[in-house]
Amino acid sequence: MRNDIEFRSVTKTYGAVTAVHEVDLNVTKGAFLALLGPSGCGKTTCLRIIGGFEQPTSGSVLINGREMNGVPPYQRPVNMVFQHYALFPHFDVEQNVAYGLRQMRPRLAAAEIRRRVGKALEMVRLDGFAKRRIHEMSGGQQQRVALARAIVNQPAVLLLDEPLAALDKKLRSAMQIELQTLQRELGITFVLVTHDQEEALSADIVCVMNAGRIRQLGTPQQVYDRPTDIFVADFVGKTNRFSATLENGGKTLRLADGSALTVGPRQTVSPGSAILAIRPEAIRLSRSHPADGAAMKGTVTHRIFLGSSVEYAVTVADLGDFLVTADRKTLSEGELVEPGETVFLGFDPLAAHVFPASSAA
Repeated sequence: MRNDIEFRSVTKTYGAVTAVHEVDLNVTKGAFLALLGPSGCGKTTCLRIIGGFEQPTSGSVLINGREMNGVPPYQRPVNMVFQHYALFPHFDVEQNVAYGLRQMRPRLAAAEIRRRVGKALEMVRLDGFAKRRIHEMSGGQQQRVALARAIVNQPAVLLLDEPLAALDKKLRSAMQIELQTLQRELGITFVLVTHDQEEALSADIVCVMNAGRIRQLGTPQQVYDRPTDIFVADFVGKTNRFSATLENGGKTLRLADGSALTVGPRQTVSPGSAILAIRPEAIRLSRSHPADGAAMKGTVTHRIFLGSSVEYAVTVADLGDFLVTADRKTLSEGELVEPGETVFLGFDPLAAHVFPASSAA
């Protein structure tokens, strides 16, 4: 399958600061890619390099197989939706969406501009809003106007720079679905920059970055269920992490309290100091000691009710604090555990991840 975007050993420096370091990246045509990472990780710099707002210090960027180094933004088959939308407040919706079309040379006929604008507004479910002023629209509607303005020129690639950051949680969730739907209808490549994990996991492919490098590239399920290192495990979702020692040729994991776990076959860490990581939802919590005896005794210190689930903070002697997520489907209101209660925690060792201690750096 042809790649819409290619990074070949792309590096970007600003004086002594390296924002992007030898990044290799292939984005196939029609993919929805999310660049995810903390502030300063290089994700926005990568987006700006694709858009032509920055040029790589070294390496090559290709779009549709054509090298883009030195090509200005207005000559690239790319459009961008900015974080704060950058709409013209003195224009109505139709004028905002039509702005790019009116700059095209040779000039488009007025009827063709109206047709394209109408189609773009229909795609973002804003047909009937053409004459509405920008200040009369909600944040979600303004975001759709920005999307319509970006897609009306029929770009090969659409870049989205944290476009949902200004929206409240409920509207942000709704717009994640709208973005998915729009991307599938258009069939063009989307590249989304975000530091919001939930937002990133709505994409087809997630690229986790840190310190200017790609730490993991894969589907949302791969990144969440099979993180390649402790940084990804910590950054994407919630995780419990504990120091441990790999023994018995790397087959046994010894915890700080002296207990031992059998390491799953997919773990490939060499014997020595290690880090055990386990997701909160992979831990079983109960008031009674399980019959198989494989459980850790602890005390609930905090409880956070989340509606569909409950989060517990549990302290276990010699191991520290665990975060546990319990599904409400298995707990009635009367079964909720109170802070101060003694509980037992257990988990399947195959659900845990083991990383070398050196990866914590």
